[in-house]
Amino acid sequence: MAAAPSETIPSVYGAWVYSEYGKTADVLKFDANVAVPEIKEDQMLIKVVAASLNPIDSRRALGLYKDIEGDTTLPTVPGYDVAGVVVKVGSQVQKFKVGDEVYACLSNSIEIPQYHAKNSHGDLNEKALVKPNRLGSLAEYTAAGETMLALKPKNLSFIEAASLPLAIETAYGALERAELSAGKSVLVLGGAGGVGTHVIQLAKHVFGASKVAATASTKKLDLLRSLGADLAIDYTKENIEDLPEKFDVVYDAVGQTDKAVKAVKEGGKVVTIVLGPVTPPAFRFVLTPTASILEKLKPYLESGKVKPVLDPTGPYPFSKVVEALGYLETSRATGKVVVYPIP
Repeated sequence: MAAAPSETIPSVYGAWVYSEYGKTADVLKFDANVAVPEIKEDQMLIKVVAASLNPIDSRRALGLYKDIEGDTTLPTVPGYDVAGVVVKVGSQVQKFKVGDEVYACLSNSIEIPQYHAKNSHGDLNEKALVKPNRLGSLAEYTAAGETMLALKPKNLSFIEAASLPLAIETAYGALERAELSAGKSVLVLGGAGGVGTHVIQLAKHVFGASKVAATASTKKLDLLRSLGADLAIDYTKENIEDLPEKFDVVYDAVGQTDKAVKAVKEGGKVVTIVLGPVTPPAFRFVLTPTASILEKLKPYLESGKVKPVLDPTGPYPFSKVVEALGYLETSRATGKVVVYPIP
């Protein structure tokens, strides 16, 4: 098992953790005594450089997924998107080595690495250590399986790379499921958000859509056009269900399938990524994180055809994670909210 010099990998590290469900402002706490895990043979230990936030981080903290998962994920280190450096690799890892700069969307179902007790001489007080049941990216270190990780495109900073994985994988995966292809039209509800900004770009430059329309508030319409939208719709002034034109695909990133189904052509597809009621014939897309999408999109990212979109209020320092999540929870963010630097 290859590793960085042992003195550079601590026994404990700092991370944001919650051990009960509730609003992130109430339950999310910084803990400097989180145990560094022993990775499994097919895993890597990552020194986190930057992380980005997603609405699912707050929803999961509220316990909206506990009926699906039970309480087995508590205590939790939240965060899905990570960019960092490999500092240790398991013996079965083939594609990566110590020192590689990588990025990933961390799976919620990753098998948790083991925490080995210290010797009886007691280098550390084991009872004082936090041993999370889910290792996310809002931490100084995290673990990931080989299938989740991709090499960071060299032209992207760690901040830019951290902003991409969950949003761009969700954008691509749902467009693929909705069978968008060259010559078809698409309407994006929530075009200025973390996912929507990528849906516009991918629909135009990767899927070859003939027309891309998207909704946003008045101040963000120019952003939609700059990303490739042919039609920028001000949702504060226009109702999408009243548009004279109907679309082959409607991508709902805001949770309005009741309106989305009225904007789709007969026989078209309506896909939503938002938890909640779904109006037929719309369907919900749930991402299974995989690096294969990141690898497929690497040429578009390296050429600049597809660009990261970062919220102008960021990046937020590691000490301000609760404030950053609070801002994301207002639903006013443009693009992605990133946390950087992570010490």
